[in-house]
Amino acid sequence: MPSIFSRIVSGELPAYKVAEDADHLAFLDITPLVEGHTLVIPKREVDYIFDLPPAELAALHQFAQRVAQAVREAVPCKRIGVAVIGLEVPHAHIHLIPMNRVSDMNFANPKIKVAEARMKELAAAISAKLPPEAEASAQGQATEPAPDSKAARESSKAKMPSSDDAPASDAVMDQLQTMTKGLFYMSESDAPLEAVSYAAPEGELTDAALLRLLGQPDGTPVETKELTVFLRNHTADNGVLNNVELANRFKALQMFMKQELQETKVYRIGKGPQIQTFALGKTEEGKLAGFKTVLTET
Repeated sequence: MPSIFSRIVSGELPAYKVAEDADHLAFLDITPLVEGHTLVIPKREVDYIFDLPPAELAALHQFAQRVAQAVREAVPCKRIGVAVIGLEVPHAHIHLIPMNRVSDMNFANPKIKVAEARMKELAAAISAKLPPEAEASAQGQATEPAPDSKAARESSKAKMPSSDDAPASDAVMDQLQTMTKGLFYMSESDAPLEAVSYAAPEGELTDAALLRLLGQPDGTPVETKELTVFLRNHTADNGVLNNVELANRFKALQMFMKQELQETKVYRIGKGPQIQTFALGKTEEGKLAGFKTVLTET
């Protein structure tokens, strides 16, 4: 029997559509957590999102990125939260949720009721803010699926940037960008994870060398932690948000960094209340790659 979402795709069931292309569809959730809560699906019915072939999974996320930009423009919020639950409907889908606080992403919260007129208004507003496909395509050029093996990566001629301010096309960096997208580190506040890459300094990565690399003043305190310790609250069975899918994403990120990078460590730079934090390891090409975030400690 076709899923509810397949019946929406075929036109058998109505939906408040906000975006569509040949392979994907986005529409408002009719039992939302907050106004603007949007679902993004592949038109082809696949039960489990990670059963999608890599190219289709990447295309789905690129489409979702375009929709998320529109939702954020149309619905006032700090961030667009991303969630994949996969238990409600046997059809792969991504939740895009406008959020101003962590609790906005809690699926245990009571669902809200939104009047039909307001749903139509939201759908029209989001559709009107969609960036052109060409623009979204250009933004996504650096996130093509990474090769599946180290041998394939060794044959790649892509180069990493000297800092995280420049785009990277290296396979490891591409994978980090995909894996960190939509993840937040929860301390006393929440901060996004952002994939970064740097040209590694010659010799040992001392605290002084790290500070110079990151443009921090000499003598700034540096504290080092193991990646597994740093992420342990997020990789627990249900994670800090009691969300299995998010916990599994953090586990996958941790495993990737420990397997694909050498000497991976977490560096806490400076003192509170906000501490710049970098998780970095060496690539096979001798670069530094990983992610950065901000801890809030008072």
